[in-house]
Amino acid sequence: QVQLVESGGGLVQAGGSLRLSCAVSGSIFSYSSMGWYRQAPGKQRELVAVITSGAMTVYADSAKGRFTISRDIAKNTLILQMNSLKPEDTAVYYCNTKDVRTRSGGPYDYWGQGTQVTVSS
Repeated sequence: QVQLVESGGGLVQAGGSLRLSCAVSGSIFSYSSMGWYRQAPGKQRELVAVITSGAMTVYADSAKGRFTISRDIAKNTLILQMNSLKPEDTAVYYCNTKDVRTRSGGPYDYWGQGTQVTVSS
């Protein structure tokens, strides 16, 4: 069974930084991409950044130049480094893997439980 567990959220002042981590467990044969999404109160979940299995990265316009997505393959961890945070970055941040194939079959998409990021002005 594949599990994603996020950590690293919290309260930070505008202009500060946070580093989110997503620990991925389970026997994954292949996947197409891993990414971070966020959902603010009253809004739809939106893409923040994605990294493909081929290490290509895609960022939302709001994240470009401030956020960096990366993988620690040895630790099976997805990371989102967030700098120059703004109050509008306040949201629950979710980790996601797409098109995952395991011993049990697939492809499936998996989500973590989310971690709260609050940026005060």
